[in-house]
Amino acid sequence: MAVVALAGGPGQATLPLAQFIEEAIGPALATRDLLLFDQRGTGASGALSCAALSAAELRTANSFSEVIRRCARQLGPARGAYTTRESVEDLEAIRQAAGYEKLVLYGTSYGTKVALDYAQRYPQNVASLVLDSTETPEGPEPFHISTFKAIRPALEELCARRGCNRVSATPLRDLAQLVSATNSRALVGQAYDAHGRRVRRIVSTRTLFDLLLAGDLNPVIRAELPAAVHSALHRDAGPLARLLTVLSVPPAREEKSSSIDETLFITTSCEETPFPWQRGAPEATRAVEAEAALNLLPSADFYPFDPESALLDMTIPLCVAWPDASTPSPPGGPLPNVPTLILSGGQDLRTPTENARRVATLIPDAQLLRVPFTGHSVIGSDLSGCARTALTAFFAGASVSPCPATANRFPPAPVAPRRLSALSPAAGVGGLRGRTVTAAVDSVLDLRRTVIELALDFGELPLGARFGGLRGGTVHITKAGARLERFSYVPGVQLSGLIPAGILLRNSGAAASLGVGGAAAAHGSLRLASGGRLSGALDGRRLRANVSARVKIARLSTEAGGEWPGVNGFPIPALARLR
Repeated sequence: MAVVALAGGPGQATLPLAQFIEEAIGPALATRDLLLFDQRGTGASGALSCAALSAAELRTANSFSEVIRRCARQLGPARGAYTTRESVEDLEAIRQAAGYEKLVLYGTSYGTKVALDYAQRYPQNVASLVLDSTETPEGPEPFHISTFKAIRPALEELCARRGCNRVSATPLRDLAQLVSATNSRALVGQAYDAHGRRVRRIVSTRTLFDLLLAGDLNPVIRAELPAAVHSALHRDAGPLARLLTVLSVPPAREEKSSSIDETLFITTSCEETPFPWQRGAPEATRAVEAEAALNLLPSADFYPFDPESALLDMTIPLCVAWPDASTPSPPGGPLPNVPTLILSGGQDLRTPTENARRVATLIPDAQLLRVPFTGHSVIGSDLSGCARTALTAFFAGASVSPCPATANRFPPAPVAPRRLSALSPAAGVGGLRGRTVTAAVDSVLDLRRTVIELALDFGELPLGARFGGLRGGTVHITKAGARLERFSYVPGVQLSGLIPAGILLRNSGAAASLGVGGAAAAHGSLRLASGGRLSGALDGRRLRANVSARVKIARLSTEAGGEWPGVNGFPIPALARLR
């Protein structure tokens, strides 16, 4: 018997993820083989591409519809042969060629749709199912209503136990108000690039939606959003602009293991999504039919966004001009009642728990595990160890237990201060000097969140990365640690010097030595040692303080989470490799 791993997308290759998959599904492999293959159109299986999507052709196109039509023409009639139906038949051909009687199907995201379609087509060949971040058998609903409905419970979980008290009493309403404001007029935020230069970032309704979805894959973004939204409502779009800027920081080395083949994503999505239009209709008619279908839906389904935001996901705008080349798949049969484990992240907006519950009703004996404070791709994102425990129990034939109560390892970040006077002085150090100490410590914590955000995206400490501070200056991540040059988190307070990686990520190891300047600050130098011991001199007067209560905020822990890959001994979790 073999376990077959099916990656996400559509468009993600599986073979580059072999080591991750082997570790993730380890509990199943004691008595089973692991079978990996790149689905057609991905990776080594003839990766699909069309010249129309190249940067050169995009620059010359008159409209995006023209780009899509041109891409379809370049692919020709073969574009109709890249649907889930073909992937299912490819999988069956592999099973027969390899001589396996039955398969254990392990799918993530879009891979769960392939797994479910295969189980409907070949129920007799399925031994069991592991569905991580599951789609429904019919695939994504074109208006993504379940995604919008999942925003409220995801925010409620993030802010549970008064987690957003430092930010806002009404984070969902804050988001709704900002959506309304950006619907009328986009905001302009100020951020700083890798050279410390001021750059403008446009914050639109689309921006907010994209950041929410980015939070599916990165818990630091989820943690930053409530405060950034609150700041934007109070005329400070800087935190949102900085989030957008950090998201665009390139990795020091190219990492393609979790990338999505853009052409295949468009092709499969456009050929098989159940759009609210006639497949043979021209683009103008399709647009009218989609608008009419959207108008029939209650506005409340999209809160804190509005019905027009259903187009922000881009599937409908992408595909309205796509000429179909395939025939619709017939309705699938019933799913086999085989041992099934369904994993769902409480913070997942792409494939919300509502999807998982619906699929669970189609398989009478399915076990559904919802993992709190976890986003998309549960096995790759869960830091509590609950999903791995569930996998071990499942493949041992035991019942899966609910996740125990756990703390959020990435609690909501505080609202970024707009002036030094808003901060309280550090204990034992009064006046301007005490507020400067608080500003320095909060700046280190803000930097830590940014470095972890990049590390989670890159799968390692982002050596070589350069980026700007919230209020100015630059950071360069080196093997020695984070090198700051007039880095500013609080207006008028600038830090320069080196923060070793140990202090930055683990609050241990060699001390950080920082020069303090800026128009609002007390000037001098500070030394931050492990445990939150701080010493130095500001405005010519020596000081000592214990800031451990503040430093421990946002501290990472590996307990119960297994071993994380890292660089130079510093653990960095590689999250959400399967998408």
